[in-house]
Amino acid sequence: MKHPEYELQKQVCAYLNEHYPDVFYRSDTIASVKLTAAQGARNKAIQKEGFKTPDLTLFEPNKYYHGLFIELKVDSPFKKDGTLKKNAHLEAQQKSINDLNAKGYFALFSWGFDMTKDLIDSYMKL
Repeated sequence: MKHPEYELQKQVCAYLNEHYPDVFYRSDTIASVKLTAAQGARNKAIQKEGFKTPDLTLFEPNKYYHGLFIELKVDSPFKKDGTLKKNAHLEAQQKSINDLNAKGYFALFSWGFDMTKDLIDSYMKL
């Protein structure tokens, strides 16, 4: 079974390891893991209700932000007019992104390797 977002995560993490070896980060893979019912219940019991943890977190503050949160996508979650596609899961992810931004983090959607690499590089230069 193919998991394109997982493959993107692996590629981005390899880039981080090579270009920013001293940066602490966490890459969430729970979305690409098939949990048993018991594992799913255990996982749900220790998560913040209503908060969708972005796929990648860089624990690296800069001059402007406390850290970087990236919700990785293979394709854009936005329509051509710039609005978010109508989807309850995307809307919940956008709410988490907004909440993180309000707390002084830099959080956003990113799609594809090149966009994500450029985003990380720009963040690290701030």
